[in-house]
Amino acid sequence: MTGTATPAPRLIDIDGLPALFEALRGRGYTVVGPTVRDGAIVVAELASAAELPFGWGVETEAGRYRLRERSDTAAFGHSAGPQSWKTVLHPARAKLWSADRVTGSAGTSIVETGAAEPPRYALLGVRPCDVRAIGILDQVLTGGRHADPVYRGRRDGAFVIAVECTEPGATCFCTSMGGGPGADSGFDLALTELTDGGDHRFVVRTGTAAGAGVLADVPSRAADEATVRHAATAVAEAAGHMGRTMPTQGLPRLLADSRESPHWDDVASRCLTCGNCTMVCPTCFCTTTEDVTDLTGDHAERWRVWDSCFALDFSYLHGGSVRTSGQSRYRQWITHKLGTWHDQFGSSGCVGCGRCIAWCPAGIDITQEVSTLASMLEQAAADEDKP
Repeated sequence: MTGTATPAPRLIDIDGLPALFEALRGRGYTVVGPTVRDGAIVVAELASAAELPFGWGVETEAGRYRLRERSDTAAFGHSAGPQSWKTVLHPARAKLWSADRVTGSAGTSIVETGAAEPPRYALLGVRPCDVRAIGILDQVLTGGRHADPVYRGRRDGAFVIAVECTEPGATCFCTSMGGGPGADSGFDLALTELTDGGDHRFVVRTGTAAGAGVLADVPSRAADEATVRHAATAVAEAAGHMGRTMPTQGLPRLLADSRESPHWDDVASRCLTCGNCTMVCPTCFCTTTEDVTDLTGDHAERWRVWDSCFALDFSYLHGGSVRTSGQSRYRQWITHKLGTWHDQFGSSGCVGCGRCIAWCPAGIDITQEVSTLASMLEQAAADEDKP
């Protein structure tokens, strides 16, 4: 058997980005991508390519995120911001239905209205770690018997344009988790941005027939071998310049064996149980429902909203909450994310984007906490071996 040949990479000049926008909008897509707003690079609906964050980068560290001006005009020269594509595909608030009590000649009846039909999204500038996160959410929210209708409605037909990383941030550790910095699958188009020598261009690879169709409407030219190698080298070098490293060998067993570790008390002394890490995480998916009515009681709505395992009521059962301490809630989050997620969904729940590190107000570093747990277990084993 012979498979379909992979299309050769193409080159798009910076002037081709507006044409890419027009090709997407002409197909009925609502384009969502990064833009500068409120002192951060956020994900938002874009009206044109001019709204991309040209010339802006970011500085990140544990508990720190700052915009910085770049020395070039890169549109995607930044690492992960406070929002992931989860905010588009799995929004923080989504109306499930509404109902009105209507009184007429036939008496009183209840009229229900379902959720509005979502637009078709084109996701522009998806980092490889977030491409992987979308794949994980696909497995969680559409892979079982009870698919999430909100996520499925927004995900179906979504067009994904990945942008490979050539400049990781200080909190990034996607290489450890197999989430980047290169994009191998899960995209319709994949861009590698190059700005060296004053020549701003993109190496473009197609991942689907839909991607090839869009690219055909964008002015491009064949990518020469030297430029393709240059782009691949830039991505490979980024893999060697990660700001963090996660010790991934045997993580599920490590966390299971650390259940009674005294280190959880140390984490609890720093953790505010604010839930920031779960809000910015591109794969945390937990939700709850809220029912609201107007003052007359004639109109009611049901909303699905994000929830967090750091909330006291998250584990509430009849008689009280199961996890009442900050220690137990942090342990639950990290153990599920890195350990028991494998049992449920066949992969880790972490993609190494580093958002939970940057946006933790206490500067708690998930890679450092795992390293400490591993060191404590090794020390305990060594102590047991002493005569």
